[in-house]
Amino acid sequence: RTKGLPTCSPRSCTKSQRRRTGTMPERRPFVRLPTDVYPVNYGLCLKPDLVDFTFEGKLEGKVEVTQGTNQIVMNCADIDIITASFVPEGGDEINATGFNYQNEDEKVTLSFPSVLQNGSGTLKIDFVGELNDKMKGFYRSKYATPSGEIRYAAVTQFEATDARRAFPCWDEPAIKATFDITLIVPKDRVALSNMNVIDRKPYPEDDSLVEVKFATTPIMSTYLVAFVIGEYDFVESQSSDGVMVRVYTPVGKAEQGKFALEVAAKTLPFYKEYFNVPYPLPKIDLIAIADFAAGAMENWGLVTYRETALLIDPKNSCSSSRQWVALVVGHELAHQWFGNLVTMEWWTHLWLNEGFASWIEYLCVDHCFPEYDIWTQFVSADYTRALDLDALDNSHPIEVNVGHPSEVDEIFDAISYSKGASVIRMLHNYIGDEDFRKGMHSYLLKFQHKNASTEDLWECLEQASGKPIAAVMNSWTKQMGFPIIVVDQDQQGNDRVLKISQQKFCASGPHDGEDCPSWMVPISICTSEDPSCTKLKVLLDKPEATVVVPSTGPDQWIKLNPGTVGFYRIQYSSGMLECLLPGIRDLTLLPVDRLGLQNDLFSLSRAGMISTVEVLKVMEAFVNEPNYTVWSDLSCNLGVLSSLLSHTDYYEELQEFIRDLFTPIGIKLGWDSKQGEGHLDALLRGLVLGKLGKAGHKPTLEEARRRFKEHVEGKQILSADLRSPVYLTVLKHGDSTTLETMFKLHKQADMQEEKNRIERVLGAISSPDLIQRVLTFSLSDEVRPQDTVSVIGGVAGSSKQGRKAAWKFVKDNWEELHNRYQGGFLISRLIKLSLDGFAVDKMAAEVKSFFETHHAPAAERTVQQCCENILLNAAWLKRDVEDIHQYLLQRKAPPV
Repeated sequence: RTKGLPTCSPRSCTKSQRRRTGTMPERRPFVRLPTDVYPVNYGLCLKPDLVDFTFEGKLEGKVEVTQGTNQIVMNCADIDIITASFVPEGGDEINATGFNYQNEDEKVTLSFPSVLQNGSGTLKIDFVGELNDKMKGFYRSKYATPSGEIRYAAVTQFEATDARRAFPCWDEPAIKATFDITLIVPKDRVALSNMNVIDRKPYPEDDSLVEVKFATTPIMSTYLVAFVIGEYDFVESQSSDGVMVRVYTPVGKAEQGKFALEVAAKTLPFYKEYFNVPYPLPKIDLIAIADFAAGAMENWGLVTYRETALLIDPKNSCSSSRQWVALVVGHELAHQWFGNLVTMEWWTHLWLNEGFASWIEYLCVDHCFPEYDIWTQFVSADYTRALDLDALDNSHPIEVNVGHPSEVDEIFDAISYSKGASVIRMLHNYIGDEDFRKGMHSYLLKFQHKNASTEDLWECLEQASGKPIAAVMNSWTKQMGFPIIVVDQDQQGNDRVLKISQQKFCASGPHDGEDCPSWMVPISICTSEDPSCTKLKVLLDKPEATVVVPSTGPDQWIKLNPGTVGFYRIQYSSGMLECLLPGIRDLTLLPVDRLGLQNDLFSLSRAGMISTVEVLKVMEAFVNEPNYTVWSDLSCNLGVLSSLLSHTDYYEELQEFIRDLFTPIGIKLGWDSKQGEGHLDALLRGLVLGKLGKAGHKPTLEEARRRFKEHVEGKQILSADLRSPVYLTVLKHGDSTTLETMFKLHKQADMQEEKNRIERVLGAISSPDLIQRVLTFSLSDEVRPQDTVSVIGGVAGSSKQGRKAAWKFVKDNWEELHNRYQGGFLISRLIKLSLDGFAVDKMAAEVKSFFETHHAPAAERTVQQCCENILLNAAWLKRDVEDIHQYLLQRKAPPV
């Protein structure tokens, strides 16, 4: 599953957060389903009512009884069973005499008057359920027809534990079976499921309905089953390996499916070749769903997406949207092999699924669009985000033992996705591509149509590479955190001798406890002789080591972790750092290494290991920087500092620093794209203009206002790539008329992408009464339920007043918000976006006490992380605030 949605700042971006924590209300210990009866095939017929929002279902399951029993225990939630019976093969039907629902455990026990004997049989259940509005299970999704009439589609989202809301089942990933699905639907609607349609005939009892029957699926897990009933257009093509690919769009928008179709048609053969295993189904459909909580979901053969993660309009979609769609398509299609064909044995191994797909989506996009320089973007979108989160005391290991469904929900977070992807990237680099592919191939072959654990993958990769994979990787997946590598050097003749040591890195400073964990750290070293080539590789498997880099003269610099691949931070001795810094100014360091160096220093300053002033001085060296991703990461870190200094009286001085840093690149880029520019120039222009506009750069503000006026009057429509920065700039320095105009543009927008673009910047408005209007708007019918979170988050992230108002709004509307998102990850995301900017100790206490009386089980770890972040911000402010102030003042003082 892909999380969340992209924003201009990579840190708040690609995947939303889910987590779980220590202080949970006591629950009964979680127990997996008994194994005395298991399913072989589900014959499932569903008849949804799109007006009353209910559905009727019939299950005829072929099951195997392995141990005589008089009861069958299954998962079941929000479903009423009407009748149930068991027919042993060749025997008489036995009617169930009782249905005992264990609601908290989401289970039902069917009791029978006699013992069901070992052997095969058929389990028959008639049941009814509700098409809910919670974006999980079998749910309703609201859409408007081209003429404006409001209608509903019936769609599914089963991962992790919601298939049980659509039909009684053994809803655990290791209990695989085949599925024969039939849907009874209005004859003017499109009905889709995992497999191709094999029969469509009138429904005998009602001639406005048809009965649509789908081919038998391969053996698969329940969470990957899907069905969609609604009104859609599609575009189709065949991939070079003969798979029928379709992209389903809202009616009248088939054009907008073409970009995703091209990506999918290129991606399937790429994965087939990479894994050396063919795609196992006859077709794959990608479909855009109006109300959708995650970014997308990899249901086998029927992948569901948010509209903004699938639809691209050549005229109205910006470059970052194209890139996002390409990544999400790459991510979900990777799961068709890694996750669907071979599935994790239990949710503890979810990270394997998600971390792997989050890594290979970049490999795939790099193959389809080499001009995106996507691996550099990985470092700022995933790698640094994972390092930031994993430095907290309230982080968790990649592998988490989970039981109850609400705990499963919480591990869909940046650790499973981004740290998972980062350690797989490190592993791929350590093994080398050829052996990595060989190991992957044998893993997929050995476990296809089965389940596997993390250890199974390590074993295959170990056999392929001959390296101690399990020993190395266990230190990264079974314990939380990562090391900081401290390095010093000594010149001995023509050799450079490095002293390298590791200790756990903590956001609050170095870990100096007794029981300091250590890692098996693959370390690469390069020198200024050839910055793009690794000169030496070592595996640091103890607390410290001495490494000799031969034939390296005193005039050469040395850099650890070239390519910023190893999952650790580095603290160089001041002498080594001095030698590296000119490589930023003269661009001899690679972009990804310039980014990594700055990001390490920034996080060392937050941890109090160096002064923030040191980092500001390094930032000034980026004045010649050409690379989009490097600017993007700088911009993010300056955003964090802006947020911090909004608690002081000299926020404005930092804005001046930002204007000075970004003005030269802004002037160089200008407002209009030039001949021969590409994807990254468009992304950089949007980033820089937005940053200058928000920081109050006069010429940028004036030009933004002029262009906005022409856009609104229809004289000169803004190009899609300029809309976010222009909207943001005019709102930040705007009044009630500006806000009214934005609301109007939002209402008129036909594309969800444009609505989201506006929703994300509305919070930039400055005056308190207008901030309230934006917050009220977030819960109105104008905003889709999954997008409310980004409106509130936009308010919280834009100013001191916004932060206070957003948190008050979340508290005042807690009932509604919590009811709307229930256990889903959106509630975690909402809490994080609302709270991360605070920097006053007593806020941490206030947050803690609020959540003690307002339980949010699926967000408990998020709450703890937010409290920890607030305290860290407060300490940082106290520690460095005066030095930063002095530095910002003196850099403007005339020389004496």
